[in-house]
Amino acid sequence: LGRVARVTALCRALRRSEDEGDEPGWARAWEEAEAALRELREVVRPLREPGYGEALRRKAERARKRRLRLQRRKQEARAAKEEEAARAAEREAKIDQWRAKCIQEVEEKNRERELKAAADSVLSEVRKKQADTKRMMDVLRGLEKLRKLRKEAAARKGVCPPPSADEAFENQVESLKTLLKTRTELYEAEERALRVMLEGEQEEERKREMEKKQKKEREKLLQQKLEMDSKLFGDPAEFPLTHLLQPFRDYYLQAEHSLAALIQIRHEWDQYLVPADHPEGSCIPPGWVLPSLPTNDTWATAVR
Repeated sequence: LGRVARVTALCRALRRSEDEGDEPGWARAWEEAEAALRELREVVRPLREPGYGEALRRKAERARKRRLRLQRRKQEARAAKEEEAARAAEREAKIDQWRAKCIQEVEEKNRERELKAAADSVLSEVRKKQADTKRMMDVLRGLEKLRKLRKEAAARKGVCPPPSADEAFENQVESLKTLLKTRTELYEAEERALRVMLEGEQEEERKREMEKKQKKEREKLLQQKLEMDSKLFGDPAEFPLTHLLQPFRDYYLQAEHSLAALIQIRHEWDQYLVPADHPEGSCIPPGWVLPSLPTNDTWATAVR
């Protein structure tokens, strides 16, 4: 095409030189036009040979297929890279979730340990106060015994203290006993409150452990159900609403969305109830009957 355009331009230059009467310019343009025309003929000559067009078409087809192959490889590489990035992001998300869960569990255990340590510290402090109060009571009883012994020893010597001294001593001792009794009751109430709080914390911990265990069981049962449904009806994530098997999926799962359908299906099943030892029947299975694994490659391709 470039050579054709050049020959066309030289033809226009020849006409212009001829119109202007420029013989030197016309001769020079004629020589250039002859040379360009010879080059064009050399280029065009293979096109007139038999089979050249078919060979050119095959060459163009090979080039087109090569371009398509390269594009497909690029797309596959890009898709593989995106899929790997998605898997890596999913793994990172699971790792982050697991790490956050571990950190939360450690923090909860640390808080519980700190709370228990604080409660134990307060409880030990209360017990220490109770021990001090008990020791004071023992001291008071020891003082009473000592005064009694000294009083008896003085009486044997003929020395008797005045009644006012006995009354003052007894009043002081009774006042101290009342104070110590009040403090003992107060410390016992604090101990009971702390024990109730500790028991409440332990009960809450047992409840949390039970809830975690029940949650794990529910997640396990849900995962088993999803796996079973995936084996029976395909993966929901890869199952568009316009899929060919969607009517069958809706039919077999209608009991999950309609009470009337559940009653009808149960009524149809109940018609076939037989004893466990019946020779011509068997009991209804408790769940889905999963298909057996393919026994040959043909069956496996049909399942896939």
